[in-house]
Amino acid sequence: MAKRENDSFSIEDLMQLFIKENNLSKGMQKIKVAETWAKMMGPGISNHTSSVKLQNRTLIVQLTSSVLREELSYGKEKIIKMMNEELGNELISKLMLV
Repeated sequence: MAKRENDSFSIEDLMQLFIKENNLSKGMQKIKVAETWAKMMGPGISNHTSSVKLQNRTLIVQLTSSVLREELSYGKEKIIKMMNEELGNELISKLMLV
């Protein structure tokens, strides 16, 4: 039987270590971006959003309403800034509304 170490780790630390060792950080970022979009935009916009993807620092948001797409296009820079602040990292440099 292996000897136990007396060091204690928090679950958060263990999860971060697991994510880092298994190269899952990009996938976790993509999930976090989609969750942040829903949180920041609220249920009104989330109901008209069919997909949210992060590809090469470009956030691609597919909307079902052309009117909403036009309205959001006026505030792209503000949306990028708000999303990056919420994510705590400069993950997004461009926003595409399709």
